[in-house]
Amino acid sequence: MSFLGNPRYGPQLATTSAGVVLVPAGGFPAVDGCHLIEVENPSLAFSKLIDYFQPEALTFQAGISPSAFIAEDAVVDPSEVSVAAGAIIESGAKIGRGSTIGPGCVVGKGVVIGENCLLYANVSIREFCVIGDRVILQPGVVIGSDGYGFELIEGRHRKVPQVGIVEIANDVEVGANSTIDRARFGKTFIGEGTKIDNLVQIAHNVEIGKHCLIVAQVGIAGSTRIGNYVTVAAQSGIGGHLEIGDHVAIAAKTAVLKSLLKPGAYMGVPARPMASEQKKMALVCRLPKLVKEVQELKKKLEQLS
Repeated sequence: MSFLGNPRYGPQLATTSAGVVLVPAGGFPAVDGCHLIEVENPSLAFSKLIDYFQPEALTFQAGISPSAFIAEDAVVDPSEVSVAAGAIIESGAKIGRGSTIGPGCVVGKGVVIGENCLLYANVSIREFCVIGDRVILQPGVVIGSDGYGFELIEGRHRKVPQVGIVEIANDVEVGANSTIDRARFGKTFIGEGTKIDNLVQIAHNVEIGKHCLIVAQVGIAGSTRIGNYVTVAAQSGIGGHLEIGDHVAIAAKTAVLKSLLKPGAYMGVPARPMASEQKKMALVCRLPKLVKEVQELKKKLEQLS
């Protein structure tokens, strides 16, 4: 089985080896030996098929491994929670019903994890952080490490205490080896439904709104506020103490040095509206030709003189 996620690839249907292909409505021509099934959203429908056929090994199984360490005052019901080998759950932590704590995870003192969460191997959640329901943390995620705060005193960098927490709302996913730092005071906050890719750094006191997409290798400096439905593409950097408005899209490798409040797409170093930046890039591409023309005109002027 396969799916046609983008109609522009329709001509490739003629060469598919799949027996069934999910396609969007639009009257695609019949393909010998292949059944086409029209659905509203082929990618989403295919995901539901994957859920149906996924191996039983990925389904929830309650129980606590004998090699896991659970503090005496931690709230972990072995009939409702799955805790794998080598996991550590420290004093006062609370794990919600249906949640899975993978091998080698560390859940710190006083941490609260909601229901039906999934922590893959070697996730670390430091003290007193709060995780909502249905949150997925991929391998190696670190939640609540110290923010990067230092003061230069008498020629030496002195560490500034980071006494806040990280709070993650419902239905958030954080990709492998990403880090979200605890606040200096108060909380670093990730809003409902936001999806964070691998190798992302989110600094102390950052606030990210609902249903944002933060793509691989993005860095967001401290105390920046990001609105709802914002997309930050790969390897972009956002400076500290800025504000990004709702429905802003930031292209890959963009440097955001000033607040972007108006909805729309931005790109470049520093970030500018995408339309104007693309025009500038088109002009830059013409520079070699323009230089050649100027040199030819210079020669003609010299000959005339």
